Amino acid sequence: MELRFVSPNLPSLDELDAEVLACTVWSDVRPVHGVAGLVDWRMAGGFSRLLSRRRITGDLGEVVLLPGKPYLSFDKVIAFGAGPRASFDDDAYRRVVATMLRAMTDLAARGMVVELPGRHDGLVPAEHAADVLLASAGTRRDQDTWTLVEGVEGRQRITQHMIEERRRVRRVL
Repeated sequence: MELRFVSPNLPSLDELDAEVLACTVWSDVRPVHGVAGLVDWRMAGGFSRLLSRRRITGDLGEVVLLPGKPYLSFDKVIAFGAGPRASFDDDAYRRVVATMLRAMTDLAARGMVVELPGRHDGLVPAEHAADVLLASAGTRRDQDTWTLVEGVEGRQRITQHMIEERRRVRRVL
């Protein structure tokens, strides 16, 4: 799996040509923010209406598929429930990432843009988020590229961490 990055703003997301945009939603935080907030903005509050009508709950394990077009450049938007923000921990992070990987495999999506759970809120360190994603993905060949929605600092931290890991592995070999 190859990791790429995109800035967390609509103009940057609009430049991408990917099939799927994935975001997470807390069960207890309204209004939504992060990528879900950007989707809501672009859908003129349509995402918020689905939340208020309980069509999307944000419960841990929930997966909701929405059309992306004509509002976004993506064919599909997938909202993944992350549960209550206050109780989000490493186990919940790993569960949501596993659910994301399964959903992308089930959709046969090869390239996707993903805001990893808890990253917008700073609940999961960037390096750890990437490590868990790559370890969970293993040697899957069904998902070529994940473009992570990350700010400059998160991007730098992940990139530096990956460089250090490669050096560590080379030293061991």
